[in-house]
Amino acid sequence: MTNNTWEKFPEDTIELLFTAVEEDDNVDEHTSLPGVIDLRCPHENIYQNYALCLQFWRDGFTREELLGLVEKFIKNPDLPQAVRMRYKYIRARYKHLRFAQRLYSKKHQSFGLFNTTTVVLGHFQDAFRNGNQKNLKYYGAILRILLSKPIWSLVSYAMSHFELETESGFIAYRQSQIRTLGTLINHPQLTGEEFHDVRKIVSQQVSFYDTLRSINPGNQQAYEMSRFLAAINGIMGDQHDVMVADKLSGGSMYDEATALEPDLRLRLEQLLAHYPQ
Repeated sequence: MTNNTWEKFPEDTIELLFTAVEEDDNVDEHTSLPGVIDLRCPHENIYQNYALCLQFWRDGFTREELLGLVEKFIKNPDLPQAVRMRYKYIRARYKHLRFAQRLYSKKHQSFGLFNTTTVVLGHFQDAFRNGNQKNLKYYGAILRILLSKPIWSLVSYAMSHFELETESGFIAYRQSQIRTLGTLINHPQLTGEEFHDVRKIVSQQVSFYDTLRSINPGNQQAYEMSRFLAAINGIMGDQHDVMVADKLSGGSMYDEATALEPDLRLRLEQLLAHYPQ
C-alpha cells in the first residue's frame, strides 16, 4: 500500500504528541507498567499512527527555517537557548518520523536519505553543544547538501510512498526488538555501541506509545507504557550525553564496557518480564 493523501489530525492532537515527545526524557520514579501489555494494533491504527507522525514532521518547520538554523550555528555555535531549543524540537520531529518508518513500514527501515539527515542533525547538535568547531563545519556542509531542494523533494515523496506493515507483522517486529533487548542486557557490561543499541530500541518503543496516546488520550495502557519507557530513556539519555561529550574530547569512555546502573537494569528487566513473547 502506498498513500499520497494521508489523514490529517486537528491541532490539539499535534500538541498532545509534541508534549509526549517533549517528556520522552523525563524520569518518573513512581511510574509502573500496566498489568497487561496488549500488543494488538489493527491496521487502521498503524495507518493513523504513521499519518500523525508524518504530519508532525511536515507541519513543524520548513526546509528554509532548518537550513537557516544550520547556517546560524556554523557562524556562531553559542546561540541563545531559545534557538538551541528550536533546533532540538525540529530534530525531535525527524527522530519521531524515523522511528515511525522503522515501526510501521513493511521493511522496518527508514528511507536512506532521511535516515542520514536525522543522523547528521544529531552529530551537528553534539558539535555545537560541545563547542567542536571542526565537526560543526563538517556536518554543517553535509546538511547544506541534504537540505537542498532536490534532495528535500525526493525525501518528502519517499515519506509518503511505501508499504505499511500488517498487524501480525507489526506484532512480530516489536517482539523481535524486545528479544534483541534481552540479549543485549544479558551481558553484565555494555560497550558504548551496545548501550546505544539498547537506547534505540527503548526510544522506538516510546515513540509508538507516545503516538498511540496522542490519538487516543483515554488509552491508559498507552500512557503507562509511554511514561515507563520514557523513564528508561531519560536515565540512558543522561549517561549517553556524558559518553558523547567524552568521545568528542578524545576520551575512551564510549569504547569501554561498563555495567548498567542498578535502577536502569531493574526497569529493563521489568519490561522484559512483562512483555508478551
